[in-house]
Amino acid sequence: MDHHDDLFHRGLGADLSTLLDRRRMLRLIGGAGLVTLAGCGNGTDGTATGTTTATGAGTTTATTTEPAASCEQIPEETAGPFPGDGSNGPNILSESGIVRGDIRSSFGSASGVAEGVPLTINLRLLDTSNGCAALAGAAVYLWHCDAAGLYSMYSQDAAGENYLRGVQEADNTGTVTFTSIFPAAYAGRWPHIHFEVYPSLAKATNSADKIATSQLAFPKDVCEAVYATDGYQASVRNLAQTSLETDNVFRDGHDSQLATVTGSVSAGYVATLPVPV
Repeated sequence: MDHHDDLFHRGLGADLSTLLDRRRMLRLIGGAGLVTLAGCGNGTDGTATGTTTATGAGTTTATTTEPAASCEQIPEETAGPFPGDGSNGPNILSESGIVRGDIRSSFGSASGVAEGVPLTINLRLLDTSNGCAALAGAAVYLWHCDAAGLYSMYSQDAAGENYLRGVQEADNTGTVTFTSIFPAAYAGRWPHIHFEVYPSLAKATNSADKIATSQLAFPKDVCEAVYATDGYQASVRNLAQTSLETDNVFRDGHDSQLATVTGSVSAGYVATLPVPV
């Protein structure tokens, strides 16, 4: 299976088309007053996200953002052809060892370790049915490609591995944290991370029980800093050939999925995103 495009897998086209049509219709219904944001109105449960400021030498700091004006659900997106949740082939969610914070290494009978620029991922789950209060006790299954653009369990050179996949239970603030590496940019896609939200850790064993599926995007300046380092050579070309505005997932609106990123290549990066569900 070609690992360079997780959108053109046979069978996903119709689903994606339906999703895009639905989201365009929502904009038509809401007109100028419908704004999709990833935070809550009180500024304590979520804030608008997405911009960084370059400070030189590969270092970025987050810009100050205003509290989000509403509490809208994060856009529903395709899980792609490499979910590993039982919906398209193997189900890693049923394996002992999948509940973990550090997802850089494989577990069980696999022993590979994904190398790359260090990345910490913080997602804060928010309950849109309760004023975007923290969704404590929910769970997140998160996965992404490695520095070469390969997906464990599926890509030919990583099929025997299960790294860069993990499940975490949200704490009292609704937060889940994963220790990982910065993903590659592969042909046809903007750099991204996949995740599914489940009502509880006990329910995070099969895709049938998920309550949301979405993707996190990265700011361009951070991607450029990371891809200038060893191991990401192919990503330089792939990043130059796409953009958030042309990406098949993010082109219809990405403000609520664009992470706030801080850090540097040498110290590692931290990506933060509120996730209202």
